Amino acid sequence: MAKITIEEVEAVANLARLEFSEEEKKQFTSQLERILNYIDKLNELDTSDVEPTSHVLPIKNVFRDDVPKPSYPREEMLKNAPDPVEGYFAVPKVIT
Repeated sequence: MAKITIEEVEAVANLARLEFSEEEKKQFTSQLERILNYIDKLNELDTSDVEPTSHVLPIKNVFRDDVPKPSYPREEMLKNAPDPVEGYFAVPKVIT
């Protein structure tokens, strides 16, 4: 049985730069304890007969060949732009 202390919750919260009230710390302590106890139960399972997998369902390639097609005219597309600049969509700067 895993026992989580409030000090451990505070340490993890500090690393994540989070602040919790005393009530939240108690709540997270209890929740983390239940999660770790569940993981302990899962670790008790005998999985020696189970083949390791990374996907439950088989994976298949869904790619298709590219087929070139004509696109919409630029002028028609720019009709949807609120503020086109020199034939391009103008958008707000997101990286400074």
